[in-house]
Amino acid sequence: MSVIEKFTTMEYGPAPEDPKESLLWLDAHSRRFGHFIMGKFQPPAEGKYFDTIDPSTGEKIADIAQGSAADVGAAVNAARAALPAWQKLSGHQRAKFLYALARQTQKHSRRLAVLETIDNGKPIRESRDIDIPLVARHFYHHAGWAQLLASEFPGYEPCGVVGQIIPWNFPLLMLAWKIAPALATGNTVVLKPAEFTPLTALAFAELCNGVGLPAGVVNIVTGDGAAGEALVKHPCVDKIAFTGSTEVGRAIRRATAQSHKKLSLELGGKSPFIIFEDADLDSAVEGLVDGIWFNQGQVCCAGSRLLVQESVAERLTRKLQARMSNLRIGSPLDKGIDIGAIIARVQLDRIHGLVQQGIAEGATCWQPEMVLPSRGFYYKPTLLSSVHPTSIVAQQEIFGPVLAAMTFRTPQEAVQLANNTVYGLAASVWSESVNVTLQAAAQIKAGVVWVNSTNLFDAACGFGGYRESGYGREGGREGLLEYLEPKWFKHAPSLTSSSSLTSFTSISSADVANPISNIDRTVKLYIAGKQARPDSGYSIAIHGRNGELLGEAPLGNRKDIRNAVEAARKAEGWAKTNAHNRAQILFYIAENLSQRATEITQRLAAGVGEKQAAQEVQLSIEQLFAYAAWCDKFDGAVHNPPFRNIAIAMNEPIGTAGMICPNETPLLGFFSLALPLIAAGNTVVAVPSETYPLITGDLYQVFETSDLPAGVINLITGRSSELLKVLAEHDDLDAIWCYGDVALCSTAKALSAGNLKQVFTNEGRIIDFFNPQQSEGRWYLQHAYQVKNIWVPYGE
Repeated sequence: MSVIEKFTTMEYGPAPEDPKESLLWLDAHSRRFGHFIMGKFQPPAEGKYFDTIDPSTGEKIADIAQGSAADVGAAVNAARAALPAWQKLSGHQRAKFLYALARQTQKHSRRLAVLETIDNGKPIRESRDIDIPLVARHFYHHAGWAQLLASEFPGYEPCGVVGQIIPWNFPLLMLAWKIAPALATGNTVVLKPAEFTPLTALAFAELCNGVGLPAGVVNIVTGDGAAGEALVKHPCVDKIAFTGSTEVGRAIRRATAQSHKKLSLELGGKSPFIIFEDADLDSAVEGLVDGIWFNQGQVCCAGSRLLVQESVAERLTRKLQARMSNLRIGSPLDKGIDIGAIIARVQLDRIHGLVQQGIAEGATCWQPEMVLPSRGFYYKPTLLSSVHPTSIVAQQEIFGPVLAAMTFRTPQEAVQLANNTVYGLAASVWSESVNVTLQAAAQIKAGVVWVNSTNLFDAACGFGGYRESGYGREGGREGLLEYLEPKWFKHAPSLTSSSSLTSFTSISSADVANPISNIDRTVKLYIAGKQARPDSGYSIAIHGRNGELLGEAPLGNRKDIRNAVEAARKAEGWAKTNAHNRAQILFYIAENLSQRATEITQRLAAGVGEKQAAQEVQLSIEQLFAYAAWCDKFDGAVHNPPFRNIAIAMNEPIGTAGMICPNETPLLGFFSLALPLIAAGNTVVAVPSETYPLITGDLYQVFETSDLPAGVINLITGRSSELLKVLAEHDDLDAIWCYGDVALCSTAKALSAGNLKQVFTNEGRIIDFFNPQQSEGRWYLQHAYQVKNIWVPYGE
């Protein structure tokens, strides 16, 4: 028999991993685990436990404490008590703890890997060779950030007590993604692992004690969704970090809307895997195996939508089916297994139901011939072809080993299909032409794009989504910012109905206004670069500081907002305008505002007084210069992860933003919010100051003479609370920036949960717009951009 014949007929024998050490660890705990609170394992307050199951057999592994509101409260109190001492440690002292956790992870790596596989059902090769090494990498990386924190993030401080909720697909890795940056930045933590996979989090708790981590810095409360809900709603939690489904993310957004909790959400995905006709098809097939059958497809960024160019679709399908036929499915502790067990019966049933629905909608189903284990929860690798772009299997996250395939003819069609989803987590692009791959990567709306690769992750590179895949980032510098806040902002006083302009440090008692009075001046809305009458046909009277009638402003309504959003969408070419040209236009606006400074100051003085009016005009001109300067200087970064890749972190505009402006500073407040957005390439629908909306008439005259493209800024005057509701609920807006009292900010967060648009508010706090340290700069720009990481093969 030839070597080729021997190779093709060779059978894999079993190569089982010995679970002895992990089983001994379970037995040492009598296979019953309490919560980890204040450095000790404690029984649940209500005495309730639930079973954690081995998905590969369906057998019980251990009893796990069911968390209650009382348990969550005890954990939050422990974290709050530990916070002052933890924050007083130097960055070097915190770095040593993180380094020790990295070393302990490596020392116990095999036991942790086996425990992960037993509890989760993923192949031991994946937990051993991917998950656990990445866990250690995150603690090493963030030990470095702890050391550098004071010099790299001056003026920032930790959020405080952080509540973290993680999913079951990467239990220990998700823990590291969240706990490492939280500790590095000086926060304390209450973490709730997934109900299905709590064991490695509890094993990690022991590592915390082993390195002498102060009691209460890390607390772990196990349980179902009720425990997570209690954590989200606890009033003494300062930040929530959640990874999980989009549906639960919406619920968390609404639940936290009435609070000051900082929120980051890493949610679902339906990631496209795009193969162009000039791609190396054999490499692309191997990428597909990793993209969709890694961890049984139970990956939020799984390449679950195959988009293949029509000319090579048939050839690729043959190669893919041949490769699928060689995948091995079975006991995840077998080191030769490719596909392990689905997490639970409920998930297995969901996968089966969605596949059947896809078939009913016209998809063709192909599965390789293979025998599934007689016990446990398994599903064959599945290829659904001839899938319609609107089919449920092309739109909904299946979270299983199911690939939905579609074809395209042109690169433009590929991008359109890739973006034909509410999600925007990741994408993979395959072509031998760097021009083709990078052009597609630039146009795809996703937080991560892999070029001729897939499923690459590193602690130095941010990971997170666009649109309904959430907001915020895990990893990298941007991930660290999720756990920090500017000191001045965190401690700013609350804005109340009695707040007055005397709250601003730069303002003394204002002079009596001296308005110019002549022919009646009609102020209109400003939509698509044109003055427009309000749809309502009504106006509202605007009075000065002394009660005198200054004029009337149009009363905008829902239809006006709709028209403005449409205009802003049509102006999205602004994002493609190069930074130099955007800067020039901001300089032009400054020039024209300066030329009309005396006239605008006199008119504005009628509403706010001469001194404030003069300051607002002058500082607005300075801000225009500042953001013109920032346009081509707020750069991304090139990361050097420990792979044969670089990761290009690109700052991209979010899209179209709705904006509620401050009442107290009609001109300066408008520019303070609008300028970072348009400097970043976003388009804006703004509701000007309700106190003095007549400034609109001056603004659009300045814009019209400054070459600002039509639709980049649209102005709708009216009642802020009514127009905010329309903006927040509008599904074609990508962001809401809202300045107002606590009630207004809470409304912005609660009503915008429908499409999970990004929200940036003053949290009901006073911002001194006359102080440049509070009113402009990096903090605003960080909210005006979202980061896309493009992974590109590079070198050897």
